[in-house]
Amino acid sequence: MKMSKITTPSTRVLKRKSLWITVAVIAVAVIVLIIFLKRQKPEAAPLPTVETQNVETADINIYGEYVGRIRAQQFVEIRARVEGYLESMLFAEGTYINKGQTLFIIDPRVYRANVEKAKAQLNKAKAAAQKAERDLERIRPLYEQNAASQLDFDNARAAYNSATADVIVAEAELTQAELTLGYTAVESPISGYISERVADIGTLVGPGGKSLLATVVKSDTVRVDFSMTSLDYLRSKSRNVNFGQNDSTRNWDPYITITLADGSAYPYRGLVDFADPQVDPKTGTLSVRAEMPNPDRALLPGQFTKVKLLMDIREDAMAVPSKALEIEKGGAYVYVVRPDSIVERRFIETGPEIDNRVVVERGLAPGEQIVTEGRHKLKHGMKVAPVAEPEPNNE
Repeated sequence: MKMSKITTPSTRVLKRKSLWITVAVIAVAVIVLIIFLKRQKPEAAPLPTVETQNVETADINIYGEYVGRIRAQQFVEIRARVEGYLESMLFAEGTYINKGQTLFIIDPRVYRANVEKAKAQLNKAKAAAQKAERDLERIRPLYEQNAASQLDFDNARAAYNSATADVIVAEAELTQAELTLGYTAVESPISGYISERVADIGTLVGPGGKSLLATVVKSDTVRVDFSMTSLDYLRSKSRNVNFGQNDSTRNWDPYITITLADGSAYPYRGLVDFADPQVDPKTGTLSVRAEMPNPDRALLPGQFTKVKLLMDIREDAMAVPSKALEIEKGGAYVYVVRPDSIVERRFIETGPEIDNRVVVERGLAPGEQIVTEGRHKLKHGMKVAPVAEPEPNNE
């Protein structure tokens, strides 16, 4: 006989409690699932933004900067060539004078007397020569007719030769006396600006006294002297740039520009026309010279100035901003952005630096993109968000 299952009150309570526990667990699981499903997914880390610039080619001027000194094209000392008392001065100090203009007068009376004496000696010599010539002409036919001896003829001919020689000597002495007299009027050998006088009126000047009277400076064209380092010279030499020599293979010549004392740029250029063939062993430099126009006398001899020398022109060269460059023991490198926005650390060979830009000899190609700002947060192989560097504001 089959027995029926008896349900007691305690059994029903246990079943009900178990049911509620199951419902609670399911509810908690549902709530957790809903929360998990509604949870926001974490956003991906943003790519680092960097400013970039395209590598381009252009003609790049290479300059060197030095300290120069202005020198007059001609600097002439006016000196007394004869001795005497300074009688007068015929110019205004510090003014422009012309070539051949009389500047000083030295007392000419002694030298004028010497000229008169030389003239008298010349007239005397000419008279003696005329008499000797007449004596020779008289004795010549007598000697030919054997009416005069050989001795008489020889004496007459010797007297004539001696008299003509005395004429030549007297003429030379007159020329010398006239030249010496001319030296009493001191003239300027060049055109230019004259200094103040060195000797006062009434001073004994000349060989036995003070000879320097003044100086004349020709400064409508000036020379600029400066010293170049031997390293700069060798770098230019390696590029076949020979300072002070004409080169028909180049379409440019080395020139200089200078800066005035107030910081302004001088409007004219000067061409380099001389370079010393040897290096000064004391300083390791060589002297270079350029000629520069000075029509307004803005440049004064003896003045120091800043010199900027065009040393070379790199045609179709590449240059990158100095701020894009990193230097380490292995060399210099830049970050190059590939077309897939991955950065590559690229080692390059650098050349001279010009105006915060560095010439790149090897390692880059035109059209490549380099990082100019934000390189401190980059690593090789990192992906970036490149942004073109803004154009500089020239206003």
